[in-house]
Amino acid sequence: MATVSDTTDETRWLDGDERAAWLGVFELILKLPAAIEAQLQRDSDLSLYEYMVLVALSERPDRTMRHSALARFTNGSLSRLSHVSKRLAQQGFLVREAAPVEGRGRSTKATLTDAGFAKVVAAAPGHVANVRNLIIDPLSRSELADVVSLTDRILDQVDPRGRFTKGDNPLTEK
Repeated sequence: MATVSDTTDETRWLDGDERAAWLGVFELILKLPAAIEAQLQRDSDLSLYEYMVLVALSERPDRTMRHSALARFTNGSLSRLSHVSKRLAQQGFLVREAAPVEGRGRSTKATLTDAGFAKVVAAAPGHVANVRNLIIDPLSRSELADVVSLTDRILDQVDPRGRFTKGDNPLTEK
């Protein structure tokens, strides 16, 4: 039985080390978000996506962001963000309102309420403890620096604009 790697075209197939690296990253992509979300759900009744929405708003001086910037920060579609922000608004964690828009169309902005700020403040210690347990504490300082270097290099390929570390940071957008 032939396999995909048996073809003789010009494809540069992964060798054993490359395949192991890819499968490790792939497994991390699949399992790490689930492990982080499980703790947030259990301890704070928040999904990881909901938590990141609340965090993004909490880090703004006015606790307000346009949905378009919030969607970019959370790497979600406007539709997904709209559903989540409606749910968070129903829980009293944020307020949604129309925002002035340049050009055509309409825009929505979300503002974190005091209850939403209290929710994210209450959720943060458990989240940080989980991140420490899963990612930070198993690594030495040198390994942490390696992780930063490696993720920066990979993200330069995935997202050359570098939303979080370079010029296009939605958290600093007006």
